Amino acid sequence: MTSRGSTRQPKYQRIADALRTAIQAGEYGPGDRLPGENDLMATYEVARMTARQALGVLQNEGLAEARKGAGVFVRAFRPLRRRGIQRLAHDQWGSGRSVWSTDTEDRELVVDQIDVREAEADGRICDALGVPAGTRVWARSRRFVLDGKPVLFAVSHLPSDIVADSAVTQVDTGPGGTYARLAELGHAPVHFREEIRCRMPSADEAERLSLSIGTPVVRIVRTAFAEGGRVVEVNEMTLDSASYVLEYGFDA
Repeated sequence: MTSRGSTRQPKYQRIADALRTAIQAGEYGPGDRLPGENDLMATYEVARMTARQALGVLQNEGLAEARKGAGVFVRAFRPLRRRGIQRLAHDQWGSGRSVWSTDTEDRELVVDQIDVREAEADGRICDALGVPAGTRVWARSRRFVLDGKPVLFAVSHLPSDIVADSAVTQVDTGPGGTYARLAELGHAPVHFREEIRCRMPSADEAERLSLSIGTPVVRIVRTAFAEGGRVVEVNEMTLDSASYVLEYGFDA
């Protein structure tokens, strides 16, 4: 038999639940400051660590963010809805639209920290691309910023024998992006596979995405296949988990 005490919710979780309910009810709106540690200690008669844990729960859920020296505030950022199937449809990039436009809708997505170069790929990427170890491939690295908030950075790896001297090796690949250019080169993607996992970020990832302490990242590795099964791209994406909702809609 389970004892009554073991089923009780921890104090910090009960405080977090109360704050979450207040946020959802509109008592605290986007950008509003939440009660601080001292306020929570006095209201709930708890230790500072308990109050800190309660606020940490809301930060980990993406509902709140800490601002150094100012407190913890309700996040004003509206999460992106990443429509995993629609965004990769041929009708999307084949008509000159960016695959990102299905995510951002009417919001402006800024791409910065762009780096495009040819280099010797490590064994993991060579295996994924199906090329011999030590093969040089083109890598496109970029960060995506929405409403002033870094939300994602990605590195695309592409075989040099396919994309060398093409627009894929330029900073701006043109309408439709990389997939439209691959199609022009005779290697249009006809099948995609995405592998998704969640984990805590490395120090570099946390810095590049300006993550609050304790915020996980979503790691998506997409492989694009051309007719015949050749891999034409491996794209490694790291997403701020608090900035995204992953949506997959498909017929039964």
